[in-house]
Amino acid sequence: MKGVSANPAVRSAGGAFEAARARNGLLLGAALAALVWAPQAMAQDNPAPASGVFADEIIVTATKREQTLQDVPVAVTVTTGKTIEEAQIRDLKDLQSVVPSLRVNQLQSSANTNFYIRGFGNGANNAGIEPSVGLFIDGVYRSRSASMIADFPDVERIEVLRGPQSTLFGKNASAGVISIVTKKPQFTFGGNAEATYGNYNAVTLKGMVTGPVSDTIAVSLAGGLNKRDGTVRDLATGERTNDRDRWFARGQMLFDNHDGLEVRLIGDYGKIDENCCAVVNLRQALPTMAIFALGGAVNQPSQKYDNIAYYNFESTNKIKNWGFSGQIDYDLGGTKLTSITAYRRTDALTNQDSDFSSADLLGRNWQDLRIKTFTQELRANFDLGDKLHGLVGAYYFNEKIDQNNEVYWGSDARTYADLLVQSLTGGANNIGHLNSGDLELILGNLEGNPAKYVGQFFEAGTGLTEAYAVKNEAWSVFGQLDFEVAPGLTVTGGINYTHDKKRYATNTTSNDTFAAVDLVADGQTAIFAQGLANLGVNPSDPAAVYAFATNPATAPYYQAVVNYAAANATNPEVNSLLALQPLQYFPPFMNVPNAVENGRISDGNVSYTARVAWDVSPAINLYAAFATGYKAASINLSRDSRPTPADLVELRAQGLAVTNLTSGSRYANPENSTVYEAGLKANWGLVSANVAVFKQIIKDFQSNIFTGSGFFLANAGKQSAFGIEFEGSAKPVDPLTLTLSMTYLDAKYDKFLLSAFGDLSGTRPAGASPLSVTFGGEWVQKMGNGDRIILRGDYHYEMPFKLVEGLPGLVTYDAAGNVADVSAALAAAREFKQDINDVNASLTYAMANGIELSVWGRNLLNDRTILQIFDSPAQPGSISGYPNQPRTYGVAARYRF
Repeated sequence: MKGVSANPAVRSAGGAFEAARARNGLLLGAALAALVWAPQAMAQDNPAPASGVFADEIIVTATKREQTLQDVPVAVTVTTGKTIEEAQIRDLKDLQSVVPSLRVNQLQSSANTNFYIRGFGNGANNAGIEPSVGLFIDGVYRSRSASMIADFPDVERIEVLRGPQSTLFGKNASAGVISIVTKKPQFTFGGNAEATYGNYNAVTLKGMVTGPVSDTIAVSLAGGLNKRDGTVRDLATGERTNDRDRWFARGQMLFDNHDGLEVRLIGDYGKIDENCCAVVNLRQALPTMAIFALGGAVNQPSQKYDNIAYYNFESTNKIKNWGFSGQIDYDLGGTKLTSITAYRRTDALTNQDSDFSSADLLGRNWQDLRIKTFTQELRANFDLGDKLHGLVGAYYFNEKIDQNNEVYWGSDARTYADLLVQSLTGGANNIGHLNSGDLELILGNLEGNPAKYVGQFFEAGTGLTEAYAVKNEAWSVFGQLDFEVAPGLTVTGGINYTHDKKRYATNTTSNDTFAAVDLVADGQTAIFAQGLANLGVNPSDPAAVYAFATNPATAPYYQAVVNYAAANATNPEVNSLLALQPLQYFPPFMNVPNAVENGRISDGNVSYTARVAWDVSPAINLYAAFATGYKAASINLSRDSRPTPADLVELRAQGLAVTNLTSGSRYANPENSTVYEAGLKANWGLVSANVAVFKQIIKDFQSNIFTGSGFFLANAGKQSAFGIEFEGSAKPVDPLTLTLSMTYLDAKYDKFLLSAFGDLSGTRPAGASPLSVTFGGEWVQKMGNGDRIILRGDYHYEMPFKLVEGLPGLVTYDAAGNVADVSAALAAAREFKQDINDVNASLTYAMANGIELSVWGRNLLNDRTILQIFDSPAQPGSISGYPNQPRTYGVAARYRF
């Protein structure tokens, strides 16, 4: 089929987008011009600080050594602990309101989070798929989404590094890095405590205390509790969902001999027990009518933002996340040695009513996920004179994932199927006159035993029992040199070699009788029988059939019937049984390893960084960079994990393929990313401006599409994005600070031939907004008694963008099983877009004695949108989605001592 870009409607949309892009370019140019002019204008009324002294100087470790934000030649956004407190940023998904290049979604459960930077990202909901955005907390890598969500106890700053970062951060940083840095224990006694109360009975308590134990040892202890009623009413169970119920504790000990040696030990434990996450129906189909006929309920599409749901049991999200780490820093003068050792464990037990209705169709969707991770990093930072700064290091990663799932038909499944059988087949072959019992008799009869399936189809408690295991071991060596070739002019070169290997195994079984029926073979038999009947031969009379087949006068007609049946067994226009395939929800699974698939993947990669940075003046820095990134191969740990086409051919040739096995994706090859970037960083004290212009490319991007039952994992040949990022601040008058951040993004699939929707080459990837803007302001009014009034707010806007490339459940296939028509699947994706208009604000009265009182609100406009859409499980043709969180507000009290 031709690429989607050939569609006239797509070309028209492309033209509209180009026009919008031109307008956005003008807006961006105007903003840049204003900030270039602003320092000169403000200098007339506000004298600049002394040379080399800039306001609010921020230290970052984006290059694994301390530099000021002004000096580090990397596209990085820093959110300070002060901003986190005042903006009431509760966890990572709130962070996107102040970082426009970052998008964070929490979807299927409390343990699943998607991170996107510059439109690139994936990894949630499928534990075998490693994220493209790496998350580090105090230098320790958090490998899966279940390990990423955490309330912020004692954060000093959060650095969001944009673009490939694999040279220093190893694998799984092909799109960027989020680095959270917490406060070290202090040798002076102090701390803080905070209490918050908000709508939906939200209660947050958290605090931190730190102080010395001796002249060389300091400790700190942080902890907190976060509880809230659900924002969505479940009208079937009478309970609420999308609630909050989590707590955490974090302890640290710092040994400092005050002569270059520091040892920092950290232990943390967090627990979540929540009812999450609500799903709403966005488009109803024939199966939805069957749910209503059963007496079940599903919200109407017009009610998608009414905060209601209908489930027949509450969701379960019981998550334990804990770990400990030790960091040793030894400063030898010209060389600083660092070792970071960490062990982490995540246990996530989840269950969900995955048909998202009050009917009991899928009676259980239970998952037990266990992740154990050990990491070790060794590095040395060194100086050779005043001109050469270097870093060398090594990294080791060892992880084990064990996942067990159970998905079963519920008590209403058979009655539900009774209502669908006739409508799906159009009543062909006398199927569906009464109920599923007719289907059992007819299929049994076609296979020579009418009683073969009696009472077995769609029985409650039958379904799929899944077990997956992955062992991942990786190591890397890396180095980087910064050489000041001339005063203010520094050249940087870096290299990383990473080797990654995985072993995976499955033990998945299905006892869903109907899913194991070969509808192609039975359809061929039915077509053959109908052909004989049309010729006046009783197909149930073996003697008559034999006579017809062997009579020279009728044998050609017999052979024609045989040929016609064989040729049309996979043609849905002729074999009406194929319409029942969507009800084969739990087909037999081809386990790995087997005689064809060994369950092993091993690969290696060399990543590079080359950069030139020029300190034009104490206020202006320019840089140009080239970098590559790498994300290791991923495993599809879902019921849609299937052999590649080549492996399927071999499995069938050896007679090993299970019934109804089709090709798909077991794994995805590694991602390789490249970025070309130029940037400017300027800080005049009263005004600052950071600009980055980039072209970013990812080859073999790992696309992960939910199919309604599992995941379709595939490599996109090439995905690219041209973008412009701007971050600026200005202080027009002493109490007021204004901020503006913008990201313009022109993203596309340069080549994606084998997607779930055919050729997507030339189209825009899902999840990439063309323009993201954040306006912020803070007014700090000092009082005569030393108190302060702090008013802050931000407005975050994103232009509409599609949430998915398409919906696999709406794709139609030809007689050979190839994609025939994707128009409905693509049209649905274009229909359901997300746009964001998010307003947040807070007002704080900060007393000189350390007490602070605040009122705050998030999503004050109650802007409602859909975070993600997908094919409704067990409801062919229906579309579901996750709505965003409604308006929240409250009051807070904080005490610092």
